[in-house]
Amino acid sequence: MTFGILGSGSWGTALAKILTDNGNTIYWWNRSESAIEQFKLRHHNPQYLSSAHFDINKLQLTAHAAEVIRNSDTIVIAIPSAFATEVLSALDKNIFHGKKIVSAIKGILPQQNVLLNDYLKEHFNVAIENYFTVLGPCHAEEVAAEKLSYLTFTGIDQEYTAQISKAFKTRYINTIESADIYGVQYAAVLKNIYAVGAGIAHGLDYGDNFLSVLIANSADEMAVFLRKAGILNAEVGYIEHDRSAPETHTNYAASVYLGDLLVTCYSLFSRNRTFGNMIGKGYSVKAAQLEMSMIAEGYNASKCMHILNQHIGAAMPIAETIYQILWQHIPANEGFKHIEANLL
Repeated sequence: MTFGILGSGSWGTALAKILTDNGNTIYWWNRSESAIEQFKLRHHNPQYLSSAHFDINKLQLTAHAAEVIRNSDTIVIAIPSAFATEVLSALDKNIFHGKKIVSAIKGILPQQNVLLNDYLKEHFNVAIENYFTVLGPCHAEEVAAEKLSYLTFTGIDQEYTAQISKAFKTRYINTIESADIYGVQYAAVLKNIYAVGAGIAHGLDYGDNFLSVLIANSADEMAVFLRKAGILNAEVGYIEHDRSAPETHTNYAASVYLGDLLVTCYSLFSRNRTFGNMIGKGYSVKAAQLEMSMIAEGYNASKCMHILNQHIGAAMPIAETIYQILWQHIPANEGFKHIEANLL
């Protein structure tokens, strides 16, 4: 199995570190030739996670995305959702033929308002059987520090999912596997929206007691949406028993749904929480975006989910209010008075 990575931000860098620490040689795309030269010289990404050092002999660095794809059988796409279609639309329509795709995108593609697998199916004829996802809970900064973290891999092809999972399992990364491709992707989108809300609450000077109730209600709201969207087993407490090993069990929902939600809402590494905190303190959306050097996926995600939910019809007062604050310019304090009235 030969891995290629499209994306050289903090998340792409973290995934590259995991794979190379596990002995894999990878092809890795970075759009900047100068950044590649600095990487070769210093053995770390000069722009993101500079504390993560690499064995340069395990990296095939290139500024040409097509070169990465041609030389790899398993392509990890770790481009921020806002920029993914810009990169992918420039590629030949047959370039992914015979390839396996692993999505590390934590959002809906905002230009088309679709998940990556649906975009790849329409534009590159990538079958869902050749599509996999990798999600958290896992902050890139903690991967760089080699603190124990968790990755959840999903795919219909269980054997290949297990092979991908094994390639990422290290002494500081535990891995979980599931076939729930759509559920984990929607959960990743929603948790970013709720993390923006948690940040807004902090910026408005709400306390920990309120924040705990806000996040608990957000988890419930997420489960409501997932069930309405046809996702099964989207709650903590559901256990999948392995009949071949009855002493073991898997509860992927606890990790990739609730765990990822909690860490994104609470962690100081969370860019969505940071973005929301600025909004709560009175920054405009544009000012907060200019202040940050990284993308807060929850901003575009809030609009995407607002549009998507017009067809799903789930009751989502928290996510809807965050959308109104970010896109319809409702004052944050007024929006949170409405959220207060809907919390249980």
